[in-house]
Amino acid sequence: MLTFILRRLGAIVLVLLVASFIVYTLTAITADPLADLRESSAANREELIANRIELLRLDLPPVVRYFAWLGGASKCLILQCDLGIAFSRSNQEVTAALASAANATIQLVTASVIVAILFGLTIGILTALRQYSGFDYSVTFLTFIVYSLPIFWIAVLLKEFGAIRFNEFLADPVVTIQAVVITGLIWGVLLMAIIGGSWKKRLITFGAAFVAAGGLLALLGATGWFTAPSIGIVGVIITGVGAAVGVTALSTGLANRRTLYSALIVVGIWAALYFPIQYLFFYVPTGWMLFVMAIVAIGIGIGVGMLVGGDGRKEAARTAAIVSFITFFVIVVDRVMLVYPDYVDRIPQSGVIATIGSRTPGLEGDMWFQILDGFAHLVLPTIALALVSIAAYTRYSRSSLLEVMNQDYVRTARAKGLTERTVIMRHSMRNALIPIATIIAFDIGALIGGAVITETIFAWKGMGALFVDGLRDGDVNLVMGFFVVTGILAVIFNLIADLLYSALDPRIRVS
Repeated sequence: MLTFILRRLGAIVLVLLVASFIVYTLTAITADPLADLRESSAANREELIANRIELLRLDLPPVVRYFAWLGGASKCLILQCDLGIAFSRSNQEVTAALASAANATIQLVTASVIVAILFGLTIGILTALRQYSGFDYSVTFLTFIVYSLPIFWIAVLLKEFGAIRFNEFLADPVVTIQAVVITGLIWGVLLMAIIGGSWKKRLITFGAAFVAAGGLLALLGATGWFTAPSIGIVGVIITGVGAAVGVTALSTGLANRRTLYSALIVVGIWAALYFPIQYLFFYVPTGWMLFVMAIVAIGIGIGVGMLVGGDGRKEAARTAAIVSFITFFVIVVDRVMLVYPDYVDRIPQSGVIATIGSRTPGLEGDMWFQILDGFAHLVLPTIALALVSIAAYTRYSRSSLLEVMNQDYVRTARAKGLTERTVIMRHSMRNALIPIATIIAFDIGALIGGAVITETIFAWKGMGALFVDGLRDGDVNLVMGFFVVTGILAVIFNLIADLLYSALDPRIRVS
């Protein structure tokens, strides 16, 4: 393993050197960093041109300038990066510009990739299991439509219906009878199509989903939940129990009582800690506190699973750790919701769901205000990027799972009498994820450097905007800073994908 990683890192360094030389040389030859000064009518124009030539060493050939730039970039190995000056940004250091842009883009990409993977793989698995059904045909039709739509059109639709219309509703949250009926119908038809079965089973599913979804929406509207949203300890317990049952059903099956008990015990622990944790949230609101508590949450799950799991303690620990993290995350979301009424009073009148920027300028408040504000700005661009990826992941995961399920070893597993859950989750899905791992790795690299249109529409000052500004102004250092970040991340994610192959399929060895 170590030999493989070192060999790949050596190849990565060589690829980055060659690619950086080509990108720098082509950009330096085609760019004109003095264009704005030549068109200037300033009295000291010649002096400004001379200063920029000296600052950027434009009197030297592009090849010589590249090696001078490479000398500063090589200092990144000792954490003292010197990527030059971005003259197009008032002579700001490129590292400072990258830090701000990369932070915004990483937030956007991380959120969109997580959403796309969760929903895309889930929908793809469901369509594969319901092959050639009405649900499968409907999802296939919708995914092709979404995948073919241009991203700027999706962004415009989201601005209109996801922000403007929804903000109008949040300003006066009145739940009508029509909304209750339509919500119940949508969920009833959706769950009926997913679960399938006989018509009697489908009608029962439709009725239960219609009553549950419509009744929940009516209850939220009647209690004024949209004005002052919260989850509360009851909601945390209900969500935690649901997570315990769902994760256990997928991981080991509900027949494994020790695993189920481990997950439920973890939910009970967090329910008991709900009110003491509010003290920490109120007096110690820091990001490091949340990070440490997340690690503790995973540790609690592992500890409970090891104690209660018995012979299957490994599976119990894994399941309990996932349920513990989910329950803790719900508690954090509940705390963020508590600042919603004050947040609405402080933001401009444009609405809760923001359409431009990554932050509200001049917003003052503690960490919970900043988290809520970040989410309000993140939701629309995240959905815009995730929708296209969800459509792609759905098709890839469906075709990959169908191909694996027709293999001989899957038929052998069924012939042994294994449950369908075991056949799908342990035998089929693991191998079906191998090509998906490669696609996700490439997708992350593309999103980090290529979310230019989305960032432009939502005025999100990330890596895409930085790259466009560098090309437009002829700022070679800014373009190369973009290349360094995106290039390194792209090759790293490809390396991670290679390592995932051996984790997903024991027959594959990285050596």
